Amino acid sequence: MTKSFGTRAGYSRRHALQLMAAGGTVGLLGPQLLGKPAFAQTPPPAPTGRVVVGLSQEPTVFNPLMPHLEVDDGVDFSIFDALFRINPEGVIIPNLAVEVPSQDNGGISEDGLQWRIKVRDDVRWHDGTPFTAEDVKYTLELIVNPDFRAWRTTGHALVHDITVVSPTEITWRMEVAFAPYLSFLTETFIVPKHVLETMADLNENAFNQAPIGTGAFKWGKRVAGDHVELVANLDYFGEGPYIEQLIFKYIPDNTVLYTQFRSGDIDLVGQAYITPDNYAEAATLADRVVTLVPKASVETIYLNMERPQFKELAVREAIYLAIDREAIIDALNYGVPTVTETFMPKQSFYFNPELPKHEFNLQRAAQVLDEAGWLPGADGIRAKDGVRLAFANSTTAGAHLREQAQQFIQQTLAEIGIEMTIANLPSAVMFGDFWALSQFDTAMSGITYLIGADPDVTNRFHTKAIAAQGGRGSNNAQYSNPEVDALLEEGSRTFDPETRRAIYFKVQEIVRRDLPFLPLFANTSVFGHKAGLQGFVSNSNTRTESWHAAGWYWA
Repeated sequence: MTKSFGTRAGYSRRHALQLMAAGGTVGLLGPQLLGKPAFAQTPPPAPTGRVVVGLSQEPTVFNPLMPHLEVDDGVDFSIFDALFRINPEGVIIPNLAVEVPSQDNGGISEDGLQWRIKVRDDVRWHDGTPFTAEDVKYTLELIVNPDFRAWRTTGHALVHDITVVSPTEITWRMEVAFAPYLSFLTETFIVPKHVLETMADLNENAFNQAPIGTGAFKWGKRVAGDHVELVANLDYFGEGPYIEQLIFKYIPDNTVLYTQFRSGDIDLVGQAYITPDNYAEAATLADRVVTLVPKASVETIYLNMERPQFKELAVREAIYLAIDREAIIDALNYGVPTVTETFMPKQSFYFNPELPKHEFNLQRAAQVLDEAGWLPGADGIRAKDGVRLAFANSTTAGAHLREQAQQFIQQTLAEIGIEMTIANLPSAVMFGDFWALSQFDTAMSGITYLIGADPDVTNRFHTKAIAAQGGRGSNNAQYSNPEVDALLEEGSRTFDPETRRAIYFKVQEIVRRDLPFLPLFANTSVFGHKAGLQGFVSNSNTRTESWHAAGWYWA
């Protein structure tokens, strides 16, 4: 959030700075740079060369407003712009907007309900059409259009009375004050009205396969199953681009992904980055820069709470007790990740460090199940009321460390009479309707729960965010707790950071108690790129390594 736009007049820049010093990620006003390393050399006067980013999953969704994965974000951030962006320090900065609205500059009213946004007058879409406030209005209305398959509607559904005052100014009214909305707008990419309003089908159309944005790179082409190619937008209004081509290359096997980084076939390792088992060797490679960066994502086993075997808390507790997290972190992941008990990133001001600590205890796990009446049957598998304690676990095929973790967990669960089968899928299938509509029994995935740096997790944990039950959001576990719903609603309408902190501490306590997902570890990215690549800066407030590819160039 920016300074002083809430209901408390005392929330000032000084308070925000104090929060940042305390480890928070709070946005401030000001035309901050998106992030240039101190050692940066002089970029070329015109775009030259190309950068090949290796990805272990294939980008397939090119309308940024539709449900998509982290790997799609790299393409979205390069083709499109948002009203605002968030930099590595957690500062919300202008992008298509001229300034970040606040009470001080008149952009947001004292009660947080009236918003006024001024946008740039020097921006053109890739087809040459001028960008205006009409495009912003169209985008915000499209997101809540019931006929459109939107990625997120949380926050946007509160926006009413959108008025285009002029080509460079737009106003709207919030139904209620919604503290996270500025952060949400940093990941709300603006789409072209003049293109999409001509499409007969909002969900299946030509734009989705050849998008037109305002960003630093234009759509080039896609070779399905291989790569996506973007080309420099020479008329870009912002910094860069400094390279002629940006290639996202699909390499489904993580071992092959690393091998191609080592051989020089790719210039930068994107999602899922260098796997921890290759970190030690990667750090010794000549002409490579390899760094460890804490991520906002948490590696989890998601439980589908609508499956009968997971309805009872005792089962979820027992499964968690039967997972040897320390071995998964140390033996399989070489100590690179860190332990966590929550969805909140450790670097966040809102991280609750006082949650119960996980214990690996097979004897206790068996005891919990015995006491709850889940008893072994003739085949050795526990059952209760006709329900066998058996389920499938799914993850992305080719993610070898996850596959090893699955096999390890499968063995320990079998020791206490739980049958876990492994049913892995290609990424496009795994994270299609199978994931979005909760068609899995359990799923292993790295999840980023926050949008920008705001602590709101309505999209992940509110009952109304269960897509499989007609909601709009990413509550894939189908988790429903009225107390959590009420806390999330309160937190979204509260602007004072200390008050919000207490609310989200409580949310974390309840979610840790209920265990709709089992946290394995907090992810640490092993970033790797060629030494000659300049301008690369990691940003844990976004889901992609390519959040600012416009600033990349070769020395």
